Amino acid sequence: MSLETMQPNPAWDAASYEDAVDTLGAHDDLVYTVWGGDWCKDCRRLLPDFGAALDAADVPEDRIDEIAVDEDKQGPGVDEYGIDFIPTIVVETEDGDEVTRFVEEEDVPPAIWLAERIDDER
Repeated sequence: MSLETMQPNPAWDAASYEDAVDTLGAHDDLVYTVWGGDWCKDCRRLLPDFGAALDAADVPEDRIDEIAVDEDKQGPGVDEYGIDFIPTIVVETEDGDEVTRFVEEEDVPPAIWLAERIDDER
């Protein structure tokens, strides 16, 4: 893993987010690309719970791509994906079609936000 902030939060309670965990685990054709920085306070606040949700959903590590960006928010794929804020999580099919994305300013946690949109799109 390239982002320490994606280490699952041990205090996160999967049972409280059963619907989100079920949705994340039900789609074995999706890839999660996470742009973040261990120096970023929003990443430190949001990503450990998202890492715990992916872990609880048994999403395989080969379907999670963690990309660390520097303090200027530069890193691999930033320009191609139009990453302006971190954390940003892009969910794509295996063929590279974007299903949805979470950007730092959303008002609900990433696992819940993404699960709701995945359910709407699928």
